[in-house]
Amino acid sequence: MRSRLFSADRRALLGAGFGAALLGAGCQPDQASAHIVGSFTGIQHERGHRLQSALTGATPAITRRTDVLIAGGGVAGLAAARALRLKGVEDFALLELEDAAGGNARAGEVNGIPCPLGAHYLPLPGDDAWEVQDLLEELGLRTRRAGRWVYDERHLCHSPQERLFFNGAWQPGLLPLQGVGATTLAQYQKFAALVAQLRHQVRWTIPVSKQPPARVQQSLAAMTFVAYLDQNGLTDAHLRWYLDYCCRDDYGAGLRTVSAWAGMHYFASRHGFAAPGMDNAETDGLLTWPEGNAWLTRRLAAPLGPRLQTGQVVLRINHQKHAVEVDAFNTRTQQLERWQARRAIVALPVFVAARVVQNPPDWLRAAAARMVYAPWLVANLHITSPLQDRPGAPPSWDNVVYGDSRSAPGLGYVDASHQGLHSVPGATVLTYYRALGDLAADPGSAPLAPGVAGRRLLLSQPWAHWRDAILAELSGPHPDLAAKVRRIDLTRYGHAMAVPVPRVNGQIGLWPGYIKHSSLSKTEQIKLTHGRLSFAHSDWAGYSVFEEAFTLGHGAA
Repeated sequence: MRSRLFSADRRALLGAGFGAALLGAGCQPDQASAHIVGSFTGIQHERGHRLQSALTGATPAITRRTDVLIAGGGVAGLAAARALRLKGVEDFALLELEDAAGGNARAGEVNGIPCPLGAHYLPLPGDDAWEVQDLLEELGLRTRRAGRWVYDERHLCHSPQERLFFNGAWQPGLLPLQGVGATTLAQYQKFAALVAQLRHQVRWTIPVSKQPPARVQQSLAAMTFVAYLDQNGLTDAHLRWYLDYCCRDDYGAGLRTVSAWAGMHYFASRHGFAAPGMDNAETDGLLTWPEGNAWLTRRLAAPLGPRLQTGQVVLRINHQKHAVEVDAFNTRTQQLERWQARRAIVALPVFVAARVVQNPPDWLRAAAARMVYAPWLVANLHITSPLQDRPGAPPSWDNVVYGDSRSAPGLGYVDASHQGLHSVPGATVLTYYRALGDLAADPGSAPLAPGVAGRRLLLSQPWAHWRDAILAELSGPHPDLAAKVRRIDLTRYGHAMAVPVPRVNGQIGLWPGYIKHSSLSKTEQIKLTHGRLSFAHSDWAGYSVFEEAFTLGHGAA
């Protein structure tokens, strides 16, 4: 259960490091942070709420026609648009709710410095994600040299990549190592052996649709990750903190919420698990930019021109015998518009798709009923000069604070200037992340489904609450943070990502039924269709990563 640090009781918050440090200095917390300005930005929540309004019964002001209509401009929708262009289909339109396409991979600026509003890196894709590899080749990030693939070093994450504030000092890497005992090291090695065993036993792929699940994977998908760790005697607190962090980072919820399949997939599908003293894991590179994955989505959106229609609230999708009819509210003209198309690609979150598709198929209703979403908070902090640092590892791209759900509930921060080549560090933006998928209801109140308590808190607490909570967490490693922050912009995602929770039947993803064939070739895809509608979103994979969304969007086109 999450700490009541998230509650409205500000006295509890001031019991953390930030409040104690400020009071000890003879300064009131509000005075220490009074110079910091900021706002909520990035997401227009009121637009999405129009789905519940009476606009669905209004008369359209205009009717537009196109061959293919794409509803949703996240990674899946943008991938579908690119695939249509590659096939020579130019008569299409893409409707996006926000003022810019990209979904969770959009970006902003704070005092002129670009920074991510969500996803901030892309691991180097494996051969199963050949669609993503093709995109990277198209963008010049991946080229063939002397018979092997080489990535542009300007876009690979610069060193040092990661560090952890642990036992009062910074250490390289995120696995707690400094000062841990022999028992902890033995547990690290035991977990590494389990990962290696599973990687040898069955094939793990990203995207998951490229390989039908094996029986052992389905068994893991039917239990929680913490139950699997208990079953294997993996009880060490440091190991569990690290695994919980990894799950919250990739899935928005911790090891008590996600499935054991998800917990092991995190390691088995990419780079294994590196335990001290064991050479049993590869080292994967990653691509990153000051604006995060918006570097990619902006380039996907650029060729679309007027075919990209932003500020559009899709209210109704009616699949007819000979056409598809879509009603959308144009937030710029404040008018209801009707689109008629030969077919449509529904690149919307599953819970939204189930609301707007008229007479949805049973499998779409069932998928929406099973969905669990993690809410997220993304904070961009503008600092005027380099922070005072505790001893240990030097400033890195990813900086994480070790602690429990009260002292360190976030996932750390990335530095927007890390990829720069400035010889003298200066002002920058730190992008801080916090997943709220595990937040529980207050003691004594009725239990809530995963994600519900986090969404309520995310939308109810004022900006100043989050400002003080973030400063409290990061003041341990950076005691001068509050004095150097000038602005904090917050982006709230109520339904940021699908959480891969356990399923009784061991199902992985939310596709209707199971994959019937034994393998998928490069030209084969899982097809999610209903009449003239095709569906594409990372929700169908059961978890949210770029490769899943992009591949599903590409296939739907």
